[in-house]
Amino acid sequence: MAKNKWVLTLFLILTGKLMYAQGNDVEMADFLHQSGKIFVVVAVLLIIFTGILVYLITLDRKIGQLEKRIKD
Repeated sequence: MAKNKWVLTLFLILTGKLMYAQGNDVEMADFLHQSGKIFVVVAVLLIIFTGILVYLITLDRKIGQLEKRIKD
Protein backbone atom coordinates (compact mmCIF):
# COMPACT_ATOMS: atom_id res chain seq x y z
CA MET A 1 0.00 0.00 0.00
CA ALA A 2 2.80 2.42 0.90
CA LYS A 3 4.62 1.55 -2.30
CA ASN A 4 1.54 2.44 -4.33
CA LYS A 5 1.37 5.84 -2.63
CA TRP A 6 4.99 6.56 -3.49
CA VAL A 7 4.52 5.50 -7.11
CA LEU A 8 1.37 7.61 -7.43
CA THR A 9 3.05 10.63 -5.83
CA LEU A 10 6.07 10.32 -8.10
CA PHE A 11 3.84 9.94 -11.15
CA LEU A 12 1.83 13.04 -10.29
CA ILE A 13 4.93 15.12 -9.64
CA LEU A 14 6.56 14.09 -12.91
CA THR A 15 3.36 14.63 -14.88
CA GLY A 16 3.05 18.15 -13.50
CA LYS A 17 6.66 18.92 -14.38
CA LEU A 18 6.20 17.68 -17.93
CA MET A 19 3.11 19.81 -18.43
CA TYR A 20 4.90 22.86 -17.06
CA ALA A 21 7.91 22.22 -19.32
CA GLN A 22 5.71 22.52 -22.40
CA GLY A 23 4.99 26.18 -21.67
CA ASN A 24 6.08 29.24 -23.60
CA ASP A 25 9.65 30.07 -24.54
CA VAL A 26 11.73 32.06 -22.09
CA GLU A 27 11.92 35.60 -23.42
CA MET A 28 14.70 36.69 -21.08
CA ALA A 29 17.05 33.96 -22.29
CA ASP A 30 16.32 34.84 -25.91
CA PHE A 31 17.03 38.52 -25.23
CA LEU A 32 20.30 37.76 -23.44
CA HIS A 33 21.40 35.45 -26.22
CA GLN A 34 20.59 37.96 -28.96
CA SER A 35 22.40 40.82 -27.24
CA GLY A 36 25.42 38.66 -26.37
CA LYS A 37 25.00 39.21 -22.64
CA ILE A 38 24.39 35.52 -22.01
CA PHE A 39 28.15 35.02 -22.11
CA VAL A 40 28.58 37.58 -19.34
CA VAL A 41 26.00 35.76 -17.23
CA VAL A 42 27.71 32.41 -17.82
CA ALA A 43 31.13 33.90 -17.03
CA VAL A 44 29.90 35.43 -13.76
CA LEU A 45 28.29 32.15 -12.71
CA LEU A 46 31.48 30.24 -13.51
CA ILE A 47 33.54 32.71 -11.46
CA ILE A 48 31.16 32.39 -8.51
CA PHE A 49 31.14 28.58 -8.60
CA THR A 50 34.92 28.47 -8.99
CA GLY A 51 35.32 30.76 -5.98
CA ILE A 52 33.03 28.58 -3.89
CA LEU A 53 34.92 25.45 -4.95
CA VAL A 54 38.31 26.97 -4.11
CA TYR A 55 36.98 28.15 -0.74
CA LEU A 56 35.66 24.69 0.10
CA ILE A 57 38.93 23.02 -0.88
CA THR A 58 41.01 25.39 1.27
CA LEU A 59 38.58 25.00 4.15
CA ASP A 60 38.84 21.21 3.89
CA ARG A 61 42.63 21.40 4.00
CA LYS A 62 42.57 23.66 7.06
CA ILE A 63 40.15 21.35 8.85
CA GLY A 64 42.34 18.38 7.97
CA GLN A 65 45.37 20.11 9.47
CA LEU A 66 43.44 20.90 12.64
CA GLU A 67 42.31 17.28 12.93
CA LYS A 68 45.92 16.12 12.62
CA ARG A 69 46.97 18.53 15.38
CA ILE A 70 44.22 17.24 17.66
CA LYS A 71 45.27 13.60 17.09
CA ASP A 72 48.89 14.39 17.93
